[in-house]
Amino acid sequence: QVHLVESGGGLVQAGGSLTLSCAASGIRLSDNTVAWYRQGPGERELVALMNTRGTATHGDSVQSRFTISRDKDKNTLYLQMNGLKAGDAADYCCTGYGSATYWGQGNQVTVSS
Repeated sequence: QVHLVESGGGLVQAGGSLTLSCAASGIRLSDNTVAWYRQGPGERELVALMNTRGTATHGDSVQSRFTISRDKDKNTLYLQMNGLKAGDAADYCCTGYGSATYWGQGNQVTVSS
């Protein structure tokens, strides 16, 4: 069975920082394209993506503020979020996909003004 479990979310002040973690089991993250998505009031948005080569791409709305990274030894995906804005408040989910697509259960980030 494949499980992706997010953690690290919570309440943060505007301008603050949070780091989300996505611990994987039953799948090796380095063998898959991995990504962070978020679901806020609008449609689902791709936040950041990393391919199997370790090349990272970040969405325009988070460019220069968020950083996706991967720890192969811990089989864990991270999203470092700096300079958080009210518009960043959302449910953040990690995903890995290759022959199939796997989703975490989500992790809520709330930004206070």
